[in-house]
Amino acid sequence: MSDLFSPFSLRGVTLKNRIGVSPMCMYSCRDDGVPTDWHMQHLASRSVGGAGLVITEASAVVPEGRITPADVGIWNDTQMDAHARIVAAVEATGSVAGIQIAHAGRKASRAEPWVHGPAKPSWTTMAPSAEAFEGFAQPHAMTEAEIGAAIAAFVDAAKRSVKAGYRFIEIHGAHGYLAHQFCSPISNRRNDSWGGDFDGRTRFVREVAAAVRAAIPTDTALALRISHTDWVEGGWTTEESVELARQVKALGVDLIDVSSGGLDAGQKIPLGPGYQVPGAAAVKSGAAMPVAAVGLITEPKHAQEILAEGKADLILLARVLLREPYWPVRAAAELGRVEALSIPPQYERGWNTIAPWQMDKAIAEPMQAL
Repeated sequence: MSDLFSPFSLRGVTLKNRIGVSPMCMYSCRDDGVPTDWHMQHLASRSVGGAGLVITEASAVVPEGRITPADVGIWNDTQMDAHARIVAAVEATGSVAGIQIAHAGRKASRAEPWVHGPAKPSWTTMAPSAEAFEGFAQPHAMTEAEIGAAIAAFVDAAKRSVKAGYRFIEIHGAHGYLAHQFCSPISNRRNDSWGGDFDGRTRFVREVAAAVRAAIPTDTALALRISHTDWVEGGWTTEESVELARQVKALGVDLIDVSSGGLDAGQKIPLGPGYQVPGAAAVKSGAAMPVAAVGLITEPKHAQEILAEGKADLILLARVLLREPYWPVRAAAELGRVEALSIPPQYERGWNTIAPWQMDKAIAEPMQAL
């Protein structure tokens, strides 16, 4: 039985627990893709909170691969140096620093999500086919040369990630972005070797995975995030996700990060606690490889049950960690694993004096005495 606070190893990387910070876009860069002090404090605070893995948000491999002009990038050395500061801050607390490398394809060139009104594209987008996402600008169909350049950009981004100190690299192949666009028959209408049947549609992902694996050290962990289903009839399926996982496992991918949706506006997602866990369990069982579960996992007991039932090996948390950066502390208390919690020594006197889970009782009892 896996425990939320047991170590987890992938290649030469060992996480102190099985809690990870899922990559979450902050849309907080200037128009240069360079991570800022905002990204530093955001990610370092989650590592101080006790997560074993902290993954930096989707970092574009080329400027035109950004979702918005405010996205983080990893296509030049100035960005790499800024990433190195984040890695140092995260790893100083005993967490492992990871990065997600990404290309948004036809979902690029948008305004930040809190900017109201219609978004005016800043640059022309590209995709496997000239098929627009609903309400977005029409992309142009990528040429053979552009496909090759995109694969090379992922490789260069991975190399820079390693130089910055990241020990866990995740290829973003989910949520309707470029790699996912190649996989799904809804967005990939090509009739050449990059489209058509399963092998053609998954070629881009397989070539990116193989090329990145060959370019990074053997002890660096490599993950692939996928949407296990499009939640649309005629789209990408869980069964195809299982087969893709088998194939990329043979190419050196160590873990599949299982999410879902994002490719088609007509998706019907049955939202609820752990709604993507069945997909993670299917990939783990079908491909016989480690997986991460993510999506509306907010309670420690639920996270522990997912691991104990063998449905996943790692729990990635997103929005709950925006609300509660110290979620691992609460989890340790509720699961009776306080002794396994790793707290920075600078903060130990805070826990030793009065633990957070004792706070309500400590306040309530004196009040009752009055």
